[in-house]
Amino acid sequence: MKKEEVIYRGDNKITPITAKILIEALPYIQQLSGKVIVIKFGGHAMTDETLKNNFARDVVLLKQVGLHPVIVHGGGPQITSYLKKLGIDSEFANGMRITDSESIHPIEMVLGGLINKEIVSCISSHGGKAVGLSGKDGGLIRAKKVIGEGKFKNIDFKNTGTVQSIDPEVVSLLDGSPFIPVIAPIGIGDDGATYNINADLVAGKIAYILQARKYLMLTNTAGILDSDGNLIKSINALKVKELIKNGVISDGMLPKVESALEAVASGVEHVQIIDGTVDHSVLLELFTDAGIGTMIRRK
Repeated sequence: MKKEEVIYRGDNKITPITAKILIEALPYIQQLSGKVIVIKFGGHAMTDETLKNNFARDVVLLKQVGLHPVIVHGGGPQITSYLKKLGIDSEFANGMRITDSESIHPIEMVLGGLINKEIVSCISSHGGKAVGLSGKDGGLIRAKKVIGEGKFKNIDFKNTGTVQSIDPEVVSLLDGSPFIPVIAPIGIGDDGATYNINADLVAGKIAYILQARKYLMLTNTAGILDSDGNLIKSINALKVKELIKNGVISDGMLPKVESALEAVASGVEHVQIIDGTVDHSVLLELFTDAGIGTMIRRK
């Protein structure tokens, strides 16, 4: 067997594998250059410092090689922790937080202030140029109150909203610039009220409106699992709906797959649910042959 060549540069060992990985990425960079990539940033990757910094580096690299990343972030654990400090209990239904008038303002502060600016700062610290936006900025996200259906029809979701419409003008202007949009999922209703919106739903709508080439959703799981707990690498929309009907997909995964289904039905090529706890998961998905996670296709 041929011995692998090893080159040393100082204390660093360089092998042909390094070059192979770079060459493997080239066709993907060429295909995606100039295209919008929407990334929903959430889960453990938002709270682990190493993962957060690796994500920021990935995003800066995407912009540097000609892609147009648009970041939509969540913040569930941080919100729950902050509300607990204020003596406010968190309540959930159908995978969504029930947001009342007492908690909407602290939630807006956490999402649009603390978390959003932290992500912007992290991207900037790695050489990128990021701009933090709330969905209320420039009327970016128009919201309406969530109305419960089925077994949730008697639940008042209060200031929990869904996306009524999105004005892409602000984000589109940033796409043609060196800046990376970082969007907090807060919207404003026709009634003037502020609404907390599930970040997965916002990201899916933005991916559709901007006709994103790719839509990545970072989660705390490997992707969609079948009834035996095995990872499903690729699945079409019809099969996803069957898994929902059979209860295999439920709870917190529901908003994610519903967002994905809406995106692919609206023209997004496909949606990838990936494990954000894997270092550089964004680069692994976009620029390697194998990819990671679950791909949701239209057909």
